[in-house]
Amino acid sequence: MLVALDWGTSNLRAYLMSAEGDVVETRHAARGVLHLPAPADAGGFEQAFAEIARDWLGRHPALPVVAAGMVGSAQGWIEAPYVHAPADVRALAAHGVRVASGLGPEVVIAPGVIFDAPARMPDVMRGEEIKIAGAVAAEPALGERTWFVLPGTHSKWVFVQEERIVSFATYMTGELYAVLREHSILGRLMTESADGGESALGFEAGLDAARASSPGDLSHQLFAARTLGLTGRLPRNALADYLSGLLVGHELVSALAASRATREAGAPLVLLGDAALCRRYARALEAFGAAADEQLDDTAPRGLWEFARAAGLLV
Repeated sequence: MLVALDWGTSNLRAYLMSAEGDVVETRHAARGVLHLPAPADAGGFEQAFAEIARDWLGRHPALPVVAAGMVGSAQGWIEAPYVHAPADVRALAAHGVRVASGLGPEVVIAPGVIFDAPARMPDVMRGEEIKIAGAVAAEPALGERTWFVLPGTHSKWVFVQEERIVSFATYMTGELYAVLREHSILGRLMTESADGGESALGFEAGLDAARASSPGDLSHQLFAARTLGLTGRLPRNALADYLSGLLVGHELVSALAASRATREAGAPLVLLGDAALCRRYARALEAFGAAADEQLDDTAPRGLWEFARAAGLLV
């Protein structure tokens, strides 16, 4: 019934889906918008799409195709302008943008969402809105009033009410970790990942430092990712975990404070995304006395199917 594409910066995931919204077949390629087989202006997106879906459309040439993620960004196949929050899947579908696929059917690309409220820093998302739509479709009760936490390169804390994305905040936790580990003095002492015990020791030490911090402490605490190793207070193979715990911990200090009122009023906290990363965040939340109520895995296929249905593509 549908070809659905979750097309990000690094990777492309394609799903062949049934009329009931079930995934019949999944494919993955390292063909994100920054890793196309040719430049975008030389047909790179068309080539990447053909590589992953040509035979599907050969067998089913009338299938509709939808896509979400960075494929709709300014660096993507075609730009799908952001929809302003509050926004639900129907608002996304109403602002989808079409682009010729080169294989027959057009690709309908979902817009991202922008949160730009007075006296707040503006914030944007692309791709996470589709995962949230999938989570809400799978468990309708979550659409009533829920905080979704999507860990990753750019972690998102998203408040959903009445099935609409009402507000959200982005934390560059994963990207800061990668930059500091690979391109700063902090990474020079870090060795390969620790075993389970030493990894937990480093991660907990980072969480503890964040939890005990005062405003402005982060830059000082970051340097401890070097000095704790120099002094032997942490083994060098636990320093990367300390850095991870420190950055995740500072994210939680901010996000838990911002979400406190609605959480105390009964809004559940749901982790959504990569299972291993969600487990790491679940451990951090428990250390901060704010356990997650639920953990969901890959809801992008269901969200893409709901987007296609709202756009009138499924008949």
